[in-house]
Amino acid sequence: MLALKQGLSLVSTNTLGGWQPSDETGLKAWYKYQTGITLQVANVYGWADSSENSFDMRQVTVSEQPAYNSGDISFNASNSQNLGSASDITLSGAFTIGMKINVQSGLGVPLASNAENGEFFRFTATNELRVRIDNTTAVNVELDSETWGDGYMVVTRNASNVITLYWDGVKQTTATPTLSGTANIDTIGVRKTDLNPYDGTISEIQIFDTESSAITANVNTYLSNI
Repeated sequence: MLALKQGLSLVSTNTLGGWQPSDETGLKAWYKYQTGITLQVANVYGWADSSENSFDMRQVTVSEQPAYNSGDISFNASNSQNLGSASDITLSGAFTIGMKINVQSGLGVPLASNAENGEFFRFTATNELRVRIDNTTAVNVELDSETWGDGYMVVTRNASNVITLYWDGVKQTTATPTLSGTANIDTIGVRKTDLNPYDGTISEIQIFDTESSAITANVNTYLSNI
């Protein structure tokens, strides 16, 4: 039986077998499904980083704590709910970011900095993700024919700074813009300052400071099994 109280850490012993994000030397942060969740009553106080880098996310303000339901962390946009880290995850070159999500309205910021201006990954339409780095001009990557919903998303940047989007394991080809600079991430759910709150659930986030077809394939396969 699950006791809901501050300080309870939910750690799963279940693994998917085969490849794990921790197999990659480029793993920067891993917010693992059903793992490292600390609850305050029924809300999420913290989500521990399952990598070795300790970018733990937490929220001490009760009204801004997202809800928890069997592995899904639910963000209520009307309350600007979010989880934040005391340290920045920095991605200066190639990167791979994977998320298991359910976007309720097609709007909001799943990952960003809540300390630096112009650092975010933001759903701006039901088929569009906007990426902004170093507070420069943002670029948009779009779904070819679908809309956001319950699925898994992978966003990559290669050595040539090309941004590529995958949705439910399928590479999207409508837009593959380029964007250089160092991405800063310290928050799940909003951008500076508590703007564009995310509306939906997040079950897992994987962040790597490298990119390759093999990592992309492994992340997609892993997320498809959550």
